[in-house]
Amino acid sequence: MAATYNYLKSVFQELQQQNNKNPLVVFIVLGLLSIPLSYAVSSISLAIFVLATIINSKKTRIKLTFVLLLPVVLFGIMALSLFWSIDVESSQKALVKELPLLLIPFCFMLIPSFSAEQKQGIFKYYSYGIVLFSFFYLIKASVRYFILNDSSVFFYHELVTKDVNAIHVSVYVAVAFFYFFTKQSKSIIEILAAVILFVLVFLLSSKNIIVVFLGLLLVYQFFYTKTSQKMRLKNLIVFLLLIVSLTFIGKIKERFKQEYETIMTDSSVNDVIVKGSEGVRNVSIKQAWNNKVFTANDYFPGTAFRVYQFRIFIEMLQEDPILFTGYGLNASYSKIAEKGVQYQLFLGDEQQEGYQTKNFHNQYIQNFAELGIFGVIILVLILALNMKNAIKNKDFVHISFAVLMISLFLTESFLWRQRGVLFFTFMYCLFNANFQQKGVLKKQE
Repeated sequence: MAATYNYLKSVFQELQQQNNKNPLVVFIVLGLLSIPLSYAVSSISLAIFVLATIINSKKTRIKLTFVLLLPVVLFGIMALSLFWSIDVESSQKALVKELPLLLIPFCFMLIPSFSAEQKQGIFKYYSYGIVLFSFFYLIKASVRYFILNDSSVFFYHELVTKDVNAIHVSVYVAVAFFYFFTKQSKSIIEILAAVILFVLVFLLSSKNIIVVFLGLLLVYQFFYTKTSQKMRLKNLIVFLLLIVSLTFIGKIKERFKQEYETIMTDSSVNDVIVKGSEGVRNVSIKQAWNNKVFTANDYFPGTAFRVYQFRIFIEMLQEDPILFTGYGLNASYSKIAEKGVQYQLFLGDEQQEGYQTKNFHNQYIQNFAELGIFGVIILVLILALNMKNAIKNKDFVHISFAVLMISLFLTESFLWRQRGVLFFTFMYCLFNANFQQKGVLKKQE
């Protein structure tokens, strides 16, 4: 316990030293660590960061760079969509939520260049902060388990609450994990931190993140370590055995089994959800794409639901003139609701909301449907440039962030959530501002 205290004390002392060199380091760290907290806290943290940037950069000229201007251009398209939005009120409310796309890049254009050491420090303090959040979630779940005697409190949204969102937290945790995992020499505390974050990724039970996370681990093991081929194979076998054992854990097994049945079986019986006296059946991918109507007792697992959402987007594209303009920022909900009624989906009851209230759960489609083709082109440019810079700098933490975002955007409208747009924009700017400087976490020879 004393060793942990001393280590954490040294971390805070380092943070204080970094702050003396560049006072904005602390505000960036606080901005990142405020994201899992309430919306009010994260909004205040962003406002303080912007104010601190302006105060500390009075004599600094704005450095216009293409990589930082892209999020600003995306925000500009969102603002322009107010002129043609089919739901101006919703678009206006959503535009306020998207302000980080404008404010954070603007701040990074004002901020004096961070050194590689300062950037590394920011990710270090962020990662330790995520470890503390993870401790909190696990302790809270343990208390709830002893009260309720229900193991589900350790998994998915139950672990972090639906509002904070297990899928979003999975991304925060995965990026922090790779900070510790890619360190060439690790202390005992850093190893323990990596283990805690590794376990949490699985407990959060996001299928997409788990698969990508494992893929990134394999890539790092085979291409970014200096162990021999024989040792790599040995480590791979141990790693695969560990992963297979984890998939037998109740809730994780349930979620992957459900997706397997979605692909392989039409209308498999859902033995988890029960509505009245009638059985609930899982909708397969084939049915989600082809069925002319559904019933209130048809349940859409994650993949099937996203296939259905892509299907109705294609129909919208054919029925309405949205190719160049879209419906307007956050204005597609009424169209999604109309399709829900048309296909007779479950429309909600006193306990659950209906499928017609959900967005596209795909950032690429969301951009296309609401901002038109230019909105999705800018998004793809942002992600492509982010990946290009990550590979160029040989920074594996940056690579992991880039890959996680590309894959996450296939299953979540991440930027349409306040926490999502804050996290993405902060990380994007941190990794890509002055990207010509080589990263710290390089490929090992």
